[in-house]
Amino acid sequence: MNRVLLKDISEQISSGLTPLRSNKEYWASPDVPWIKTEQLGIKNIYDSNERISRAALDKTTIKLNPVNTISIAMYGEGKTRGRVSILRKEMATNQACCNVVINSEEADYEYVYYFLITQYKELRNLSSGVRKNLNSSDIKNFEVRLPNSRDYQRVVSKVFSDLDEKIEINNKINTELEAMAKLIYDYWFLQFDFPDENGKPYKSSGGKMVYNDKLKREIPEGWECGSIGDVATLIRGVTYSEGDIKNVSDDDVIPILRATNISDNTIDLDRMVYLPKSLVSTKQVLNKYDVLITMSSGSKDHIGKNGMFYFDEEVSFGAFCGKLVAKENFQYYVFSYAQSDFMSKTIKNECLGTNINNLNGELVNNFKLPLPKTSVLDEFNLQLAPLFKAIGMRQKENHKLTELKDWLLPMLMNGQVTVE
Repeated sequence: MNRVLLKDISEQISSGLTPLRSNKEYWASPDVPWIKTEQLGIKNIYDSNERISRAALDKTTIKLNPVNTISIAMYGEGKTRGRVSILRKEMATNQACCNVVINSEEADYEYVYYFLITQYKELRNLSSGVRKNLNSSDIKNFEVRLPNSRDYQRVVSKVFSDLDEKIEINNKINTELEAMAKLIYDYWFLQFDFPDENGKPYKSSGGKMVYNDKLKREIPEGWECGSIGDVATLIRGVTYSEGDIKNVSDDDVIPILRATNISDNTIDLDRMVYLPKSLVSTKQVLNKYDVLITMSSGSKDHIGKNGMFYFDEEVSFGAFCGKLVAKENFQYYVFSYAQSDFMSKTIKNECLGTNINNLNGELVNNFKLPLPKTSVLDEFNLQLAPLFKAIGMRQKENHKLTELKDWLLPMLMNGQVTVE
């Protein structure tokens, strides 16, 4: 293994910039992808959550980073600092991103990416100052260990690229399946165009609607107004202190999910902490099809984000989260409602203007919703069961692939094992 400095195998290492928000010209007709650190942490970034105008490129020092630039988060909320991604198209970034263009004559950029993600703690330990930020000078002088042969680097990186590609494909399929499930929910329970007894869309075909005072809208005849508390039980997570945290290898411990384990409607089992089982009640253990929801957070944007739990592992969750346990046949209905625009808007309205970003149980339990006839709910479950089964299968497969990658990665990067 060669030991080299990152700057010695790079064509360029630089940070980005945020155009003045007060200059409307920089944000008008935006068509230039512009990345912030909150997007970093996944391998491939194909597009941005925000864009800037061409004028920002022409009139400031902001530059487009070339395809396959490695971007490192120098600061950001929570665990963002030290996360790494590859920019898969020309993009600009804000000043919190350190952008590294690898010289292809010196190293394989994907190998460098995989090495850097094994160095998450080491990168974070470079932090300095009151705010514990990284800086581009320290990153330039960060030591990278490389096999002598670039061909071998590419062989190793392909092992992990193939795993990541399979995970990415599974995620894309799940996104499509989730969109289908949401579309069915919207048609049936927002537009009320579920199939009537003749198989035609109920409301559009003249099905009788009745105004409901509590919901302040019309609902199908025979339906009722209910609340989350009528169809699910909300259970808060485990309260613990830093002193309670154990190692994964300790006896009688249970992994704990936190709000950071919920992203993009998905629960992951990465970076969990471990607590003695004696601190966790049986009610605080997640079961398949429970909905995990963020109840408290430092950011209002995170309040209410949720995902369905599909796994077989014994897992609990922290006090900043709650779980919704659906009653009877309401598991798909409860999750679809939790994912709805209506619930997210309600949560934002309730949290707006408050100093504490917190959802209390009474508030959640009283969220209003229409209660369908049993026959409609049964048919809805038949429609959605195969979709959620397929989503769960791929999420569990991704978990196993991620475990395999996490097990192999440090050993290959350290030269403990080799690829023939």
